[in-house]
Amino acid sequence: MAEGKYVTVHDGLKLHYHEAGGEHPETVILLHGGGPGASAWSNFGRNLSVFGKNYRTLAIDQPGFGRSGKPTEHPQYFRHSADAVVGLMDELGIERAHFVGNSLGGGTSVRLALNHPKRAGRLVLMGPGGLSVNLFAPDPTEGIKNLGRFSAPPGPSREKLEAFLRIMVHDQSLITDELIDERFAAASAPESLAAMKAMGKSFAQPETYEEGMLWREAHRLRQRVLLIWGREDRVNPLDGALLALKTIPRAQLHVFGGCGHWAQLEKFDEFNRLALDFLGAS
Repeated sequence: MAEGKYVTVHDGLKLHYHEAGGEHPETVILLHGGGPGASAWSNFGRNLSVFGKNYRTLAIDQPGFGRSGKPTEHPQYFRHSADAVVGLMDELGIERAHFVGNSLGGGTSVRLALNHPKRAGRLVLMGPGGLSVNLFAPDPTEGIKNLGRFSAPPGPSREKLEAFLRIMVHDQSLITDELIDERFAAASAPESLAAMKAMGKSFAQPETYEEGMLWREAHRLRQRVLLIWGREDRVNPLDGALLALKTIPRAQLHVFGGCGHWAQLEKFDEFNRLALDFLGAS
């Protein structure tokens, strides 16, 4: 994983990010998903340079992931991460940015747009957490079950991580030994396990969990929103898109066949064209 840059935001939290296209006036922020060992580079390393041709593009390790700080005491995670990203924008002098968020990063993007509406431009959301409500598919889904199994007794294992990653994608060739080893090394570190536990706790606490139910507030979004879903998504299934599509005033939905939860990788060229066309459309 390539080393990027660091910035310190509120409460001394250090965020790690990669940047491309610094010469452009408009900014796009890429926010990764929340699986074990996830990072900005693992989710968006290949996409970064493509977006950087048109925008100042930042791929940020959200709190608790990658090389960013891993606090274990924090508010509901979407708010925690959204506020941290706004802090990064303040430090870097970015008044407003478009957001591209995968899964957990989609949830963070939505919470940021709701709580800080003037800071968020257009939103590209791929299988976003918190916004997805399964109308027909069972809860918890296969992907969520495997996410929980990773750190369950007797503890993390490479085999459990591989099982989780293979549910992420329709194209199994993307799950290489190198990827599994890299993600397992990151995910099994004690500080990463503690951060993952704290994140999960923030979604279950009675006093905070409702902040994670973004679908209840989706009608308040005034940004243009592109929902992107993989037809074969086994983490946040396709039927989860319907309520968001119905309630977000300026939403559109694109579905990729032969695609799981990582549209930005499985449909790399098509995803890049689709997202960039949407961000640049008049």
